[in-house]
Amino acid sequence: MSDVAAIQNLVQKQKELKKEISKIIVGQEEVVNQIVLSVFSGGHALLVGVPGLAKTLMVNTISQALGLDFKRIQFTPDLMPSDILGSEILDENRSFKFIKGPIFSNIILADEINRTPPKTQAALLEAMQEKAVTIAGHHYKLDLPFFVLATQNPIEQEGTYPLPEAQLDRFMFAVKLDYPSFAEEVQVVKSTTTDNNVQVNALFTAQEIIDFQHLIRRIPVADNVIEYAVTLVSKTRPNNPLATDFVKNYLDWGAGPRASQNLILAAKTHAALNGKFSPDIEDVQAVATGILRHRIIKNYKADAEGISEESIIQKLF
Repeated sequence: MSDVAAIQNLVQKQKELKKEISKIIVGQEEVVNQIVLSVFSGGHALLVGVPGLAKTLMVNTISQALGLDFKRIQFTPDLMPSDILGSEILDENRSFKFIKGPIFSNIILADEINRTPPKTQAALLEAMQEKAVTIAGHHYKLDLPFFVLATQNPIEQEGTYPLPEAQLDRFMFAVKLDYPSFAEEVQVVKSTTTDNNVQVNALFTAQEIIDFQHLIRRIPVADNVIEYAVTLVSKTRPNNPLATDFVKNYLDWGAGPRASQNLILAAKTHAALNGKFSPDIEDVQAVATGILRHRIIKNYKADAEGISEESIIQKLF
């Protein structure tokens, strides 16, 4: 199949995927869009929202519709790295045998990721970056495709450990979930308080998703679009000559080079999912908020004046 035909096929499959997800998830289209973007770009996503907004249900539904193996890890203060990665035990022949942990799955739902200490959070770093883990000196490759979809509750700060910057930077998107609209909430209540059992069909195989990820990496990008993405990221760095006074006033730190890479990858995916064969500046702008939101660090002045990350990113355009 030619790349042109493959992109048309991807557009069609993505429409079917969203239809399948909407059987269970009401509204939240922007959130579903960003998770689908990160899946086909081969990135990870962090979902930030108050309890009860169906974050866990959404990840579960998406993994079913993608036809992928799914494991949920509930992060707690006493969770150990071996509870995620697996451990070596002595078998009946007195030799060491490795028992795989839940990380050996296609989609990992890291539920309430900020509830666990840094030592355990760090267990995910190698898996998220290299798609492999090292345990007791042995290197194990993870099955592809591999995604971490993590959830975080922004209100409760009791007994939580803020995610280190290195960990945050591994997430391609930070997705904010909001309360549903009145009409959507009515629909949620109607559909969840009956005895109806809705089946979600698997639409993809693991190999198909890997093929689509390779297809997206083959999409050509014009130099001016790459330069635009790099300029956008450079503008977030207060000590960069391109930074505006607004950024210098309100930001302590800007985004690193991984943000530029992710902007281009996500822009390619955004273009492909909309049936375009090469991304333009609009595609970069469409994905910029989710990619930059968690990579810029506001100073106390921005907090005091109630200036949000989103408004800073909008000013960059």
